[in-house]
Amino acid sequence: MKLRTRLSCFVIAGLWSIFALFPLISYAQTAKPVLAALNKAENTLTLIDPISMKVTAKIPVGDGPHEVVLSSDGKTAFVANYGAQTPGNSISVVDIASAKELRRVDVSPLMRPHGLQVVGGKLYFTSETNRVVARYDPMTYKVDWLMGTGQNTSHMIAVSPDQKRIYTANIASDSITAFEFQNVPPAASKITQIPVGKQPEAIDLSPDGKEVWTGLNAEGMVEIVDTAAARPVAKVNIGGRPYRVRFTPDGKQVVCTMIAAKELLIVDAATRKEVRRMKLEGVPLGIAFSVDGKTAFITMVEPDAVLKIDLAKLEINGRAESGKGPDGIAVFGL
Repeated sequence: MKLRTRLSCFVIAGLWSIFALFPLISYAQTAKPVLAALNKAENTLTLIDPISMKVTAKIPVGDGPHEVVLSSDGKTAFVANYGAQTPGNSISVVDIASAKELRRVDVSPLMRPHGLQVVGGKLYFTSETNRVVARYDPMTYKVDWLMGTGQNTSHMIAVSPDQKRIYTANIASDSITAFEFQNVPPAASKITQIPVGKQPEAIDLSPDGKEVWTGLNAEGMVEIVDTAAARPVAKVNIGGRPYRVRFTPDGKQVVCTMIAAKELLIVDAATRKEVRRMKLEGVPLGIAFSVDGKTAFITMVEPDAVLKIDLAKLEINGRAESGKGPDGIAVFGL
């Protein structure tokens, strides 16, 4: 009887040990760091270990991929296949663990998908040709909502965390379209067209939701929009076209990739003054940040590379050769 009791206790203890490991195993699977970079010139997505900066996989995607984002659990990458000479009409859904394209979602008649952002488990994107903002539901494999901007070349997008506000930069209309929803789309909405300077492309929403910053391609400036007033309040002369304009996660600084100067520019968000510049050997394009905002991952062309940069020291701490023409970039778990 005593032996049976001891055996029962041993089995129960063993089972509890196994069950106790489940959360750890699940967490490890979810939290594995990954860096994803698109190669526009060869139609591939490269996966990189953001700690060691070693390439772990290269995956074929659609024609002319421009933007990539990762799901909130880091398990899935979404790629906007913008197209090259022929307008693209698809989004690649890539499984990170197996390094395979699970499906290529045809979003036609929407063309030239761009400006991806994952919020609330949904993928928001622009359709540049159709002048539309749309939303893809990964659970149903369908576009479940769309709304027109009424503006030309709606390119990049910024979505608030609660999905109640969406902003698009409309390059050929010199405007930002602001969508405001009573709840998550498709709830009743208000649409405001905000005139800005010449050829707005890069766009980001401040973490506190109070400002939108957009890069003016033809003016060499960044324009700042007060979201409550829905109007521009300032222009910052940065001396060249900013390809991307991104707030650091704490909202204290804005990082711009400067094409002509081959520089990384850091602006103080509160004072709107230039803080520092970092000279690079090539042309910087896409930007992604670590969660703590201390590290920036930058895609660069001429020469082609992905850089890992310490923002405090403005030092390059790592480099990966991802492929030809790297542009869109996203990071998870670091």
